[in-house]
Amino acid sequence: MNITFDVSGIPKGQPRPRAFARAGKVRLYDNGNAEAWKGAIALAARPHRPEKPFEGPVYLEIHHVMPRPKAHFGTGKNAAQLRPDVPERHTCKPDLDNLLKAAQDALTQIGIWRDDDQVAECFVTKSYGDFPGAKIVIRDLDL
Repeated sequence: MNITFDVSGIPKGQPRPRAFARAGKVRLYDNGNAEAWKGAIALAARPHRPEKPFEGPVYLEIHHVMPRPKAHFGTGKNAAQLRPDVPERHTCKPDLDNLLKAAQDALTQIGIWRDDDQVAECFVTKSYGDFPGAKIVIRDLDL
């Protein structure tokens, strides 16, 4: 089985759980910054959800496209043109592993697979582009 779909929106990484102490007890909470992105992934994946979740090892490929910062564009009459020295690859926050974790959590939650520990192979990228989002490919490795 092979599933491919696109997700629109600005990719967000899964934040780390935060801890605080109150009345002598340590409490953990999850910062909800990635919830909108995870919801967008779930919404885009839902029409492609298999009748039964993947059971065996899974290959996951995600190409994240991050929005270009204003500094990538010229000024004045060249405002719509990309500067020639701008990088193609995105090398700042969010981290690649946090982007991957957010996607895996969203895909687990809607039942693409039983658990994200089934992802045995993955290929994940992040680059700049004019239309932010992600392209996601999921493939059964037992075939």
